This record gives sequence, C-alpha cells and structure tokens, in this order.
Amino acid sequence: MSPLLVLALIAVTPLLVVAQEPASITVSVRSEHNPVSNVTIEIDNRTFTSDAKGSVTINVAPGRTTIKATSPQHLPAATQLLVEAGQHYEIELELQPISHEEVTVSATRTDARLEDSPTRVEVLNREEIEEKILMTPGDIVMMLNEMGGMRVQTTSPSLGAASVRIQGMRGPYTRFLSDGLPLFGQQVGGLGLLQIPPSDLAQVEVIKGTTSALYGSGAMGGVVNLVSRRPGKEPMRELLLNQSTRGATDAVFFGSTPLNNFWGMSLLGGGHFQLRNDIDNDTWADLAGYSRGVLRPRFFWEGTNGKSLFMTSGVTIEDRKGGTLPGEVLLTTGAPYVESLRTIQFDFGGVGQTVVADHYLLALRFSAGTRRHNHLFGDVRERDHHDSYFSELTLRRTIGRHTLVAGAALEVDSYAPADVPQFSFTDYVPGLFLQDDIVLAPWLSLSASARLDHHSEYGNFLSPRIAALFRKGPWSSRISLGQGFFGPTPLTEETEAAGLTRLLIHQPLKAERGRSASLDLTRTLGAATVTATFFGTSIRNPINVDAATYSLVNLPEPTRNFGAELLGTIRLSPISITGSYTFVRARQTEATARVDAPLTPVNSAGIVGMWESEEKGRVGVEIYYTGKQRLEDNPFRSESRPYVIVGFLVERKLGPVRAFINAENITGVRQTRWDPLLRPTRATSGRWTVDAWAPLDGRVFNGGVRWHF
Repeated sequence: MSPLLVLALIAVTPLLVVAQEPASITVSVRSEHNPVSNVTIEIDNRTFTSDAKGSVTINVAPGRTTIKATSPQHLPAATQLLVEAGQHYEIELELQPISHEEVTVSATRTDARLEDSPTRVEVLNREEIEEKILMTPGDIVMMLNEMGGMRVQTTSPSLGAASVRIQGMRGPYTRFLSDGLPLFGQQVGGLGLLQIPPSDLAQVEVIKGTTSALYGSGAMGGVVNLVSRRPGKEPMRELLLNQSTRGATDAVFFGSTPLNNFWGMSLLGGGHFQLRNDIDNDTWADLAGYSRGVLRPRFFWEGTNGKSLFMTSGVTIEDRKGGTLPGEVLLTTGAPYVESLRTIQFDFGGVGQTVVADHYLLALRFSAGTRRHNHLFGDVRERDHHDSYFSELTLRRTIGRHTLVAGAALEVDSYAPADVPQFSFTDYVPGLFLQDDIVLAPWLSLSASARLDHHSEYGNFLSPRIAALFRKGPWSSRISLGQGFFGPTPLTEETEAAGLTRLLIHQPLKAERGRSASLDLTRTLGAATVTATFFGTSIRNPINVDAATYSLVNLPEPTRNFGAELLGTIRLSPISITGSYTFVRARQTEATARVDAPLTPVNSAGIVGMWESEEKGRVGVEIYYTGKQRLEDNPFRSESRPYVIVGFLVERKLGPVRAFINAENITGVRQTRWDPLLRPTRATSGRWTVDAWAPLDGRVFNGGVRWHF
C-alpha cells in the first residue's frame, strides 16, 4: 500500500470516529401553540414518547435523518432534520379534522350545504337515526325527544298520544314535513307522531323558531323535515325484528333498488303491536295496546339537465285501546271505562323539477291526505274525517351572489266531525313568498324572506324573516328574526286527550301572532364542536284550554318564552360523545296571574356516548335529566319532581345480521311511583287521568335483529 494512502487513512480515522458518536437532541411537539403529550416519535427505526411537556430527549447519530410524529388526535407529521448535538427541534401537529360527509339541507328551499346556510338547520344523520331505530323501531318519538331543545310531551296517557315542543313552544306550532311535503296534515301531533316509522329516513332537518315565512301557518314554533333514503346503485334490503319486555313487537322491512339508469324505488312495510300494560296494578292500562300496519312505496327519477321527479304514497291502519283492562273496572266507580281509537290514513305526494330558460329551476310540490278516526271515550263516540291538500310552485335562480326563490302555494285543511258537527271547518290558505340568499363576503351571508298568506277564516298575514351567518376561522355565528301566525282550530293537545264533546267556545277565536329571535355561536376545536344558542319568542292572542271549564279561549296577555341551549360534540372515531343542556322559561297569564306554562321543564340536560365499529357493532350509554315542571289541574301536586333516566345499547355484527339489546330507563323512573295516574274524581273535560309528566312504562328492555340481504 502506498505510504501516502496509509498516512491519509491515519489522519481521517479520528474524524470518522467522532462523526459516529451519538448526539443528544431535544424534540418538542406542539399543536395550536400548546405542548402535546403521548406522541409517538419515530427516528432511525426507534420509537419514543413525548412527556407531559410534549418533549423527549434522544441520542441519535449526527447528520441528515427523518423524524416522524403520530398521535390519534392529530394528523401524522414527518420532517427531515440535520442533527447536531445539543440542538432543540420543534414539530407542529395539526388536529385531526372532523370526519363527516357533506350534508345538504332541503328545508331552506335552496339545497345549500349545512355549513353555508344562513338559517340554522340542525340535522340528525343516518347513523344517529339507526341508533334510535334500535330503541323504538315503530315511531319517531324517541328520536326527536333526544335532540337538544326539543321535548316530546305525552298529551294523552290513556292512548299514549304525544306532541313535539320546540324550545318550550306547544306542539301544534311545529310543522312536520316529509321530503318537504305536509303528508301528515297541517297539525301533526298526538297519535300522528306514533304512526311515523323511522326506518326509511336518511336524515331529519329541524329549523327552530318562527318559520312562517317559509311554510306559512302552523310553522310558528319550527319545522321538522323528514328526508327519505334514496336508492343506491345496488339493491338493498333490510329486515328488523324487535321484542320488548312490555309486550311490544315490531317487524319492519325496508328495501330499495335501481330500476334502470334513471328510475329507482324504495318500499317500507311494517307491522307493530303492543300489549296493554297495567304496571301499577290499579286496573288501568298505563301503556295502551295497539296493532298497526304501515306501507309506503316511493319512486325516484333522475333525468338530465336538472330534471327529477319524486313520488310517494302511504297507508296506515291502526287500532289502539286503553282505559281499564278487560274484565276490570274503575275502582272509583265500579264500572269499566274503555278508550279506543281506530285510524285509517292514506296520503299521496310528489316533487318534480326541471330547468327552464337555461337559468331557472322550476319546482312543483303537491300532496293530498285523508284520515278517518273512530274515537271512543267510555260511552262517548267521536268520529271524524280530516282531509288536507297542498300545492306549491317555485322558481329559483342564482344571479351572482344571490340565490332567489319566488313561489305561490295553496293549502286546504278540512275537518268534518260526524258526532260534534259544530266544530267542523274548512280553511283555504293561498300564499305568495319570496326569498333571497346573499353571499356578501366569504365571512358574511344573509337570507331574507317574506310571505303573504290569506286565511279564509282569519284574513291576511305578512310573515317576514331575516337570518345572517358570520364565519371566521373556527368560529361561526347565526342570528335570525322572524314573524309568523297560526290559525287556531278546536284541535289542541288537550282535545286530543279528552275529545270535543264537552268542549266550550264562548266567543270566536282570534288568530295567534308570533315573533321570535335567536342567536347562536359555534366554536370548532379539532374533533370537538360547541354551540351556544339564545332564543326568545312572544305570542299574541295565545290559545289556551281553561281546565276548570274545559273551554277554549284566547289569553289576554302574550305568552313569552326565552332560554338558552348548549350543545357540545366530540367525534374521535370510533368514539363520539354528545352533551346538551336546555334552559327554558315559558310564561303565560291566567286569571290575571303570571305563571309558568304547564309541562315545560325549566332545566333539562343529556349526555350520550357511543363506540362504533363498522365491522363489530356499537355500544352506547345515555343519561338524561328532566327538571321540575308546573302541573295544571293535578290533585296530587302542583309541581313535578325532577328525574334522571339512564339507557344502555349494545349491537353486535354477525355477518349480514346485527343483533341488538337496548335497556331503556334503567333507573326505573315511573310517575306512578310517586302519584297515581288516575284522578280521584273525573275532570270537567271528562278525563280520568292526570297529565303525564314522567315516564309511565318504567324500566324496559328490548332486543332483536337487523338482517341485511
């Protein structure tokens, strides 16, 4: 070997040795300027974990290398470093974005994305609907009751009828739509809610506050739009079987299929049964028995150039029975008392749209429905025939930053009671409306609308509404102001329970006028979202049923309610947690005294936790608190007791079958543990029961299977 080469190797060797000596470096991990602990750091095929201060000290060979950082709550990060001894390196992680599909809402008429709509729309998606289906496959009551700011109030303990109250507003003020159509009539409450199965729903859209500017009379408290599931590219079939410990049996089939490149269809069919239950052994059925059949086909056509057609029809037949059990009598009278109701309902509707003159979207909506009831209150029978018709034509165009909607609508509501003909009515309500959604800037959008309706009984009504959306980074805020009206009828929550035979109306009723305002503020923090909402409503000429005389009157002073909602969600797959709190103060004037509205809890709260795996199943826990409520015409107490309800759900996937078991009201809360449901004497209205302010069925378990084939 050359002497020069030997000398060179001797000279370089110490440098090589020094270069291979490990260097001690410090790595800090931060996210949004805060240290992040428990981050996995990978370097030179070795792994380390950051401490509580987000730091870790590592010995590594000097030179260029790659360092990777991973955390379940953050996006992974990798960077190249030139390692030098004693240096400090920082890695910035981005929070994991919330994983969700883009949601488009139709209740605002513009088919805007949920996050772009100036009108606040709360959406219950298909995943959340599926959880509620496992609890009550036969109706939508529990699904709505567990949405923030909404309460399903039992209006007839004898038959189980219920109505939805939004932010303390009475049930008749809530407008129910199916795919934008009033298939269930103008005033959906009572037993109507118990006859709508949820298996064919894709999402539920809720607009809270006065929305008469969008949907006319009956929308003074808000709108609930039930959006149906559309057929996919492949056929889908699902069968659900359910049984509960209280004698409820449900068998529901839902299927959808494409018929060709343009047509598709879906079919919902269900049979639902419930045994009468006397839980507190007083001879009276705390749970009414029923048998119900539902059939609903839907057809969908998607053409070219914006053309589409949707058609739906449905039939519901139900027999429902409550009161004393067979062979039993009322302990106070020694005689039986049976309350029953037979319902037959048919409906039909459609939505068609096409593009005209290259720029305008022309849409036609129409529906018709008929309902026949045969109601028995002991020895009093009330039969009625209720028809409703609806048509609406709208024209929509986008011009620059504006999305304009103009339309005309006609609604007809006819009620013909055979046994109390003095309460019959036929109302015609034509209307014209205009809406303009404006994007003024990336951070500001407005929606302004106005509607002019002519009610055949109560005259003309102008209903304006304005809403605004402000956005900046992770913050967003919406504000809305609206005015609306409600054309009163003798059909109320109280007459649902007691009938019309004993009802008195001493003087003509006046139309109710309402104004509402709301402000909400939303902050997104990675996988977490928190929304605070403040609201207020005032109603002039409010309708009230005087319990002492069972008469329908307009109260002389406005009813006012105000309150706040707090909603927080965290979604870190596979876990999601939702918490809510609602404060409502609803006040009305009775006999010159200002009192709380009955059956309206001032405080209510809930928390729901769910673990879900597409391949394994789901496990959920829910806890709900209901505060005190003022009670009216209750001989046992004037104020209800607060209570807490706990539920537990487990679903396990076994190939194409999912088995589930649901434990509802584990705490066993039951109103009859505190007071009797039966009154000591019959009320003026004819009722034998007090109002239901807590669950009547107590602890219930149900379970079954869902089979996809």
